[in-house]
Amino acid sequence: MELSESIRHANGRQRKPVVVTTDMSDREPKMSDQETVDEEEALIRSSDSEDGHPRVRNGIRGELGNVSLLLFLYILQGIPLGLAGSIPLIMQSKNVSYRDQAYFSFVFWPFSLKLLWAPLVDSLYVQQFGRRKSWLVPTQYMLGLFMLGLSFTVDSLLDANGSRGPDVVTLTSVFFMLAFLAATQDIAVDGWALTMLSRENVGYASTCNSVGQTAGYFLGNVLFLALESADFCNKYLRFEPQEQGIVTLSDFLFFWGIVFMVSTTLVAIIKKENSKQQHSKRRPKEETQGVLETYKLLFSIIKMPAVFTFCCLLLTSKILHNGVLIALKLLIGLEYALLVWWTPSVKHDEGFPVYYYAVVLLSYAVHQVALYSMYVACMAFHAKVSDPVIGGTYMTLLNTVTNLGGNWPSTLALWLVDPLTSKECRGAASQTCGSVEEAGLCVKEGGACFTTLDGYYVESMVCVVIGLCWWLFLGKKMKRLQEEGSSAWHCRICK
Repeated sequence: MELSESIRHANGRQRKPVVVTTDMSDREPKMSDQETVDEEEALIRSSDSEDGHPRVRNGIRGELGNVSLLLFLYILQGIPLGLAGSIPLIMQSKNVSYRDQAYFSFVFWPFSLKLLWAPLVDSLYVQQFGRRKSWLVPTQYMLGLFMLGLSFTVDSLLDANGSRGPDVVTLTSVFFMLAFLAATQDIAVDGWALTMLSRENVGYASTCNSVGQTAGYFLGNVLFLALESADFCNKYLRFEPQEQGIVTLSDFLFFWGIVFMVSTTLVAIIKKENSKQQHSKRRPKEETQGVLETYKLLFSIIKMPAVFTFCCLLLTSKILHNGVLIALKLLIGLEYALLVWWTPSVKHDEGFPVYYYAVVLLSYAVHQVALYSMYVACMAFHAKVSDPVIGGTYMTLLNTVTNLGGNWPSTLALWLVDPLTSKECRGAASQTCGSVEEAGLCVKEGGACFTTLDGYYVESMVCVVIGLCWWLFLGKKMKRLQEEGSSAWHCRICK
């Protein structure tokens, strides 16, 4: 069995394109190396032929249709991710608390957890319909239906009703399902890309993934927020100012819901999978065993002492390998806290001065350099220690744990901002601002709540201290893991 899944980080998103899982149980113990090579070459010839005739290799020109379809499917995948990323900004404009934003941050977890159900998507399918289309078509139909249904209710979910505000729980549940479906679609498309494209062009699949998801995220986030903003539209796109932007969230959801439904129908009817290998009599049995075998394989990997220790370290910090980057990342955390503290003092009636934007852009650039340098180092170490016999499953497990190590601190940090923030009520005697209800009473009595200590600054200092302690005490353990031989990382599978 083969699974495909990988990991990318961009713009605060977590995406996992790649994955390969192998089924070891059906391999004959007495099969010679030459027999194995002959069998692999036979599969290659079979996959690169149509109706028994060798496939003519015309380069990418002969597969522009398949590449375009993959690119389009990945663009569709990025739309719900972009929308999910735009909702916190909309909620923040409606004075939603950081605790509610912490609830909503669970929306971004499915792409970090999809390894849990990826073996099922890869192995269970309707043979007559197609291995990948069996999941792709119903998943995209559900995405379209969710968007269409949400387009009629999202305004009421976001509109504030008195002091209650937006319905964060319902919004989180709906967008979590959208992200879950998008992650499932990602698994199906990743797997389909391996058979849709010929072996000489399969490298374009990762390009389609990266470009498509980024483009979809841009459409669902940046473009939507720009067109939804009345200020942006009135300033740059209109001659006469209006109260609303060019599009609303409900209009945007309805449009893409229709696009999902129509495009999925066309894919289901017109596009045929290359099912040459799927009609093999042996294939269904291998796939049924592959599901259990994959989960057993993951468990056997985690039980290894080196891997278990490494996973614990990944869950507590994304800092790896390079002391210079650790120090730089910690300093950047402090620099961002100072930047937030400095921002109100440089704001004028006309806006911010040019040098402020220069400082922000420079800070962001340095942060991105440190972030992606650490990411590359992390992926390189994963590739170095992964057992080559089961490299796909091994890599996917480590990448999933890495993403979880980045998700839970973000959720916890948002959750703790409000409890760590100190406010006082001025203008109303014997009133406090410790909760939303108390703040409402303060305002009702003619007072106003003022922040005396922002929880963001408290968290920034605490996180820097934790980072330094992690570096000083757990960094040595990480270095010892780097010095472990390959035998400490290789998995011994019991047949």
